[in-house]
Amino acid sequence: MTDIVSVYALFGSAEEARTIARTAVEEGLAACANLLAPCHSLYRWEGRIEEAAEIPVLLKTRADLAERLIERIDSLHSYEVPAAVAWGIEAAIPAYARWVEAETRSEPSREDVTA
Repeated sequence: MTDIVSVYALFGSAEEARTIARTAVEEGLAACANLLAPCHSLYRWEGRIEEAAEIPVLLKTRADLAERLIERIDSLHSYEVPAAVAWGIEAAIPAYARWVEAETRSEPSREDVTA
């Protein structure tokens, strides 16, 4: 098991996905983000079955930053209840794991700086 995780999140538009992913990388909460092709989501919301196109994003970060990254996604997200979950990474190329760890740092977020 490594000390890095992937955070998986869904967004309603490519623009929102790109903006939030960039913020996470700029703030050092994620080393990188992969915006994936739109997917077709089926889900139950308020008692009805809904369908929507969404943009999945995979963000790579340190395990100890995952909760903070998920909270930041939640604070910026347009959905009332956004999907953002962390998946442990069992194995990685050591140089890649070191890069993720080096590119993520515990700097205050913009919210912390302005508070």
